[in-house]
Amino acid sequence: MRHTVLDKAQQLADELRESCGLQSFAELATSMAVNSVLLLGDPLQSENSLVRVHSSCLTGDVFGSECCECGPQFISALERIAADPAGGMLIYMSGHEGRGIGLWAKAATYLLQDSGDNTYQANRSLGLPDDSRDFGDAASLLKYFLGGKPFRLLTNNPKKVDDLNALGLSQITRVKHVCGVGDANKNYLSTKKDWGHQLDEEDLGR
Repeated sequence: MRHTVLDKAQQLADELRESCGLQSFAELATSMAVNSVLLLGDPLQSENSLVRVHSSCLTGDVFGSECCECGPQFISALERIAADPAGGMLIYMSGHEGRGIGLWAKAATYLLQDSGDNTYQANRSLGLPDDSRDFGDAASLLKYFLGGKPFRLLTNNPKKVDDLNALGLSQITRVKHVCGVGDANKNYLSTKKDWGHQLDEEDLGR
């Protein structure tokens, strides 16, 4: 967590304590997003650990939506990292919902997709960027835990690799991570393929 976030948490906690309002401690969650890291095995001592930087997806990760492949990717990443001899880590990026547009806007894009827009057109229809995610915190965490060592990244998205490269992480090997493909999300995944994700027709069952 950033020092500024910790300072804000301490300030809010002090204010609640002074007003005997500790039952309202949930207010802390309204002003910050906390990214989490799960270490599996001993990646700090290993070379070329396996890593997943996973963007939060409430609809997929928690509610099991089949409109995307996020939930299966999350579970598969945990299983693959846990089984890897080098160990690794999963970094869970909160605040990345809908490629960074937030849950409310994402819900609106679902309605637009039901009307015929693809996932990127829906963002543009709302005047929002295709992808506004910031991987700066992920880069900081990777530097802290791995200390500049090479690692393998579970992703189909070369932009994620490029973004981390630009943030000072140059020794990344991309590892394909295809799972959760079904009838409900084939068009969605096909659109991601057209946008640049490294997916093959065989990956989409076509």
